[in-house]
Amino acid sequence: MAPELYKHIARPILAAILPAETAQRLALYTLRAGPLWKAAAGQPRPDDPRLAVEWCGIRLRNPVGLAAGLDKDCRLLPSLARLGFGYLVAGTVTLLPRAGNRKPRVFLDRSGESLVNALGFPGRGLAAAARELARARGKTGDTPIVVSIAGTSAEDVSRCHRTLEPLVDAVEVNISSPNTAGLRIFHEASVLSDLLGAVNEGRSKPLLVKLPPYPEADGGEEAVLSLARACRAAGVDGLTVANSRPVEDDRLAVGKGGLSGRPIYSRMLDLARDVRREVGPGIAVNACGGIFTGRHAREALDAGADTAQIYTGMVYRGPSAARRIKAEMLETAAAAATGSSRPLAGRG
Repeated sequence: MAPELYKHIARPILAAILPAETAQRLALYTLRAGPLWKAAAGQPRPDDPRLAVEWCGIRLRNPVGLAAGLDKDCRLLPSLARLGFGYLVAGTVTLLPRAGNRKPRVFLDRSGESLVNALGFPGRGLAAAARELARARGKTGDTPIVVSIAGTSAEDVSRCHRTLEPLVDAVEVNISSPNTAGLRIFHEASVLSDLLGAVNEGRSKPLLVKLPPYPEADGGEEAVLSLARACRAAGVDGLTVANSRPVEDDRLAVGKGGLSGRPIYSRMLDLARDVRREVGPGIAVNACGGIFTGRHAREALDAGADTAQIYTGMVYRGPSAARRIKAEMLETAAAAATGSSRPLAGRG
């Protein structure tokens, strides 16, 4: 789908006539059809070798990842793998099926290019996700698949991990959704350490943790960094920084949710920079929050991240978002070339 067609015709029409969640669900349902995905993706092209990066022991073609949340039930992976991402994060998957929070629970603010959601992990549960991931094996080419999991007890998270790890390249534990009751228990470093100890038993593939964001105002940074240190001590392979920022919003049925998009970009960069300093070079850092352009991705890598994940950026820029960001990264690098031998994509 041509970028301008999506931006100026398809997205505005859907947004004008349908609630945000319904419009998004319709778009995803429609694009589950293979021919439409192929049209949206265009002709696959090899990535520029300068974009390649080593990440959690995996060689990625490029550092642009799809963040968790778009493909909650792991049903779209073969199609999403055509869109040019370096890797895909599916889920978040929970042990049992969940309806999520009451509607309305999603709003777009087009003037600020942001999204507020209070979804609360709606999904079909672990068994259904496992079936979908098994079906997707061998159909995503060389695009690594990560599955995001969550729960309110170490036992639930560990069970999800044991079931899904054999079906994917890596697992991300989400401890940070602002829309799901019970997850804040893992915001205590000692409780998080116990959780990671349980998950580590018998694991054989890379493990990532998705951290909560810094608060909007100064204060509270140390609590987040203590979680990063607990992850380092537990031998975690990667940290995703970070989830959406908690906000109150009367438009949501539950009155509060998570803000994503451009407004959270600056604080995300601060967190990525601080987490890199805390954990050192041995842990992958995935920047997630407000990344829309190649310049944003480049700035995230310069702040210490290894990869840049997008979600809201894809909602606004459409199916071609990853490819456009990669092209913009190359253009930005060419414009700023100074003769440095530093790798284009992260730390190499």
